[in-house]
Amino acid sequence: MTSSDQASAAGTGTPKIVIVGGVAGGASAAARARRVNEQARIVVFEKDAYVSFANCGLPYFIGGEITDRAQLLVATPELFQQRFCIDVRVRHEVIAIDRTGKQVEVRHLDSGETYREDYDKLILSPGAAPITPPLPGAAAAGVFTLRNIEDMDRIMAAMTGAHRAVVVGAGYIGLEVAEQFVHRGMEVAMVELQPQVMPFFDPEVAEPLHREIERNGVRLELGRAVACIETGATGAATGVVLTDGTRLDADLVLLSIGVAPKIALAEAAGLEIGANGGIATDAFMRTSDPDIYAVGDAAEYRFGPTGTRRRVPLAGIANRTGRLAGQHAATGSARAAPAAWGTSIVRVFQYAAGAAGLSLRAARQAGHDARAVHIVSYHHAGYYPGAETLGVKLVYENGSGRVLGAQAVGAAGVDKRLDIIATLLHFGGTVHDLATLDLAYAPPFGSAKDPLHMAAFAAENELDGLAPLLQPDSDLSDYQVIDVRDAEELADLPLSHAPHARHIRLDELRGRLGELDPHRPTVVSCRAGPRSHLAARILLQHGFREVYNLSGAALMRDFALNRRSGALPDTLVQLPPPEHLSVAD
Repeated sequence: MTSSDQASAAGTGTPKIVIVGGVAGGASAAARARRVNEQARIVVFEKDAYVSFANCGLPYFIGGEITDRAQLLVATPELFQQRFCIDVRVRHEVIAIDRTGKQVEVRHLDSGETYREDYDKLILSPGAAPITPPLPGAAAAGVFTLRNIEDMDRIMAAMTGAHRAVVVGAGYIGLEVAEQFVHRGMEVAMVELQPQVMPFFDPEVAEPLHREIERNGVRLELGRAVACIETGATGAATGVVLTDGTRLDADLVLLSIGVAPKIALAEAAGLEIGANGGIATDAFMRTSDPDIYAVGDAAEYRFGPTGTRRRVPLAGIANRTGRLAGQHAATGSARAAPAAWGTSIVRVFQYAAGAAGLSLRAARQAGHDARAVHIVSYHHAGYYPGAETLGVKLVYENGSGRVLGAQAVGAAGVDKRLDIIATLLHFGGTVHDLATLDLAYAPPFGSAKDPLHMAAFAAENELDGLAPLLQPDSDLSDYQVIDVRDAEELADLPLSHAPHARHIRLDELRGRLGELDPHRPTVVSCRAGPRSHLAARILLQHGFREVYNLSGAALMRDFALNRRSGALPDTLVQLPPPEHLSVAD
């Protein structure tokens, strides 16, 4: 829709818009509807006691990083009324939809009164509810989930006098709250059914987080489930028992194993539910009833990496699509909803990790002929003080070079690289586009060749046949393996699961080619990848028929194959001198 179209559509008609849910998508829809149509009548029903609160900030108030509770309340019912002339009714639950009569049935949770409210347009933003498993003891005092302000207040009250916490589930909320419990001086254990934290990450991206979590004193129990929550004489939780019999003491238990979309209201009204379990929507977030919209965690979106529709329970897409749904409901016209790319990030003590688009595993499961390259570098110029290590995994399509996704982990610069990849994904960019991006550079901020440039160069090299890549977790037993690092580096970090690797320093390689068999498939490794790329180029130009660069080299192979515990270094990795990082292209 053009700007003139928008201007003519705005402010026309007097529709009555009823919104179910006043957080994220619902609040954005209400505010946008008012901005484009001053005559519209807008009513928001919110089941809980607060609207438009910063739910992503809840863990940081628990840990004391946010000290002013009022800062979590983005807007109040009074502000909505005074500034936007929007009628916000908290502690009101919509319990039924009459699509024929275009009414909703509402229950006031404090008085128990029920009544009906008419609508012309209805926007559903009920969100999602934390999953509570049917475990013995799951309903005991001292067992919590975290989804809203009331949950936060209950956890804060329970922390008084509590010394030991068990966090069940190692996704975003679990990791964030575990970190904050540590900040509060608590002993913390974390339990995750999958063999790694952040299960949708590829293993070599999750492994640095394991080491950082344990370095900060958190006991990490992976690959096991909770069998029961034990309770004491008072009925409060005293510990957690895992399926292998391990017992973890606890004064407080947080269940953070995921969320389920609140779709019961939509189902009862006969609205279509999508294949991914959310409310089915079209390009304007309309449901199967054109007068009813759905946004937020309960709705399905077009997922950019696959083109299919699925739930993406993230605040950013909820806010953006809520805004569009509000405009469409108020004016009958709006731009189509954007695709969701799943761009997300989490801080884990001194590190951050995140993803945009598809992982290599997910890309292949979706049917893509996907490749990946790993880069380990500094977040800004290595010679400038304060350079922190940064690992990037770039996933792309064989042939076209279309970027499918990326993951990043490190002590600094993760958000910047993910935002660049998200922008590239939005516009359908390729590794060739990425290689030529004109990014801001000065030593305190980046490098002349950014880590993303380096990843794109390596991907281009593979696509052009200059340096084929082997994934870091590959079985190397049938390859001739050459490690081109210095001797002291090998002692510090042996090439994992490759006892037959030959050690030939890069600077000696040309003079020792006679020691190698040019007819055998060969893999070259160094510490992080750049030197092994140069070694592969030397071999390929001296008659070796089949040569691969081990992507991410010894560092990423260590992360991909080894699960460590105990004493950990203060930094994610120790990189070779900066000059070794400038020759990967």
